[in-house]
Amino acid sequence: MNIEEVRTCALSMYGVTEDMPFGDDVVVFRIGGKIFLCLWLGVEEERFAVKLRPERNEELREQFDGIRPAWHWNKRHWSDVYYTMLEPLMVEEIIRESYGLVLGHLPRAVRDTLCIE
Repeated sequence: MNIEEVRTCALSMYGVTEDMPFGDDVVVFRIGGKIFLCLWLGVEEERFAVKLRPERNEELREQFDGIRPAWHWNKRHWSDVYYTMLEPLMVEEIIRESYGLVLGHLPRAVRDTLCIE
């Protein structure tokens, strides 16, 4: 999977927005105003950070060299995914899992405005 495929996957989910609040080298993807994926641009190692359940982060880090504690994020809840080191279907699954986790923690009123449920 390449960087454009990561972006396309993230934007394919309902209600996702993107912005660059941290500068020109980071694209952030949000649902209901909350970040679920942070994609670094122009770095040597192609990676993005995603929010996952702590136990899921531990499980994935043990199984895959391409998944590590996130740089500059809460390492218990966020992992860096080196997407070129993983199978595309796995990368897509991780992105969707992060989206679902963040969506599920949004207040009901926010989810209702998104017309998802």
